[in-house]
Amino acid sequence: MEDRMVLPAPVVERRRSQSSSYRRPRSPGADDATIVTVKGFFLEEIDEQRATVPLAGYCFMTGFLNAVCFSAIFAWCASQTGNTIQLSIAIGRFLDKEPDHLYRLTDRLALTSLLSFILGGFVGRIGERVGYGARVWLVCGTLLQALLTVGAAIALWKSHMPWYAAPGSGPVWTTVLAFLGYGFMSASMGLQGVMAKRLNTQFATSVVLTSIWCELVSEPKLFHLRRVVVDRDRKILTILFMLLGGFSGRCVLDEVGPAITLGIAAGLRLIISGWWLLNREEV
Repeated sequence: MEDRMVLPAPVVERRRSQSSSYRRPRSPGADDATIVTVKGFFLEEIDEQRATVPLAGYCFMTGFLNAVCFSAIFAWCASQTGNTIQLSIAIGRFLDKEPDHLYRLTDRLALTSLLSFILGGFVGRIGERVGYGARVWLVCGTLLQALLTVGAAIALWKSHMPWYAAPGSGPVWTTVLAFLGYGFMSASMGLQGVMAKRLNTQFATSVVLTSIWCELVSEPKLFHLRRVVVDRDRKILTILFMLLGGFSGRCVLDEVGPAITLGIAAGLRLIISGWWLLNREEV
């Protein structure tokens, strides 16, 4: 018995517990890869030719907001042609035989709208830093339009001004807060106009229709009704959505007043902002 060899006890390997308290360490580069993917998504250049829905939404918003301000002051927050001519006429009154030095309410409204529109357009130049077609700029720029619309809604709500000017009367927005609301509306239109213009599509003039009407009437394939003509059809969509926006804005305004109408407009712009996330990348 003493000659027998005594073998050592077997080695038992203990297995790690698979309980929920143990978590497998993640690869150090996993989080970085996720960040790079998200960043790349937002910096993608969207395909402008497939951005029909949000750009048509821009046209709708032009009609929607113009319905609010025109009903109260017989002036536009988007089309600056009339405001520019009106200011030139005001300057021309100084040269009359009996100079008119009055700074009329309509002149003040025109100047407020024009300066605010230009300021909003300059804000739109921020897109140069990341690219006018970059998804992040289109989303954030439209969000900024929504915030300006919210500012206009709050200003008009606090002004307690009427929303409707009777025929034969003058503008009814006469207080500082009403002017501020009008300025916010014009600034949002200036920002929208620059954003749409730099995408270089048929929806580029999303704030005015004069050039669109001229281009549509002169379109060589205007009467090719049995075939799809992309350029012609997008011009028609621009006009239709602006008309629809004006009609909708006036109907809503009649029911709930300017403040809530502009609140609804801000919500619609939030939807447009989110829609830019769904657009495909440019190939």
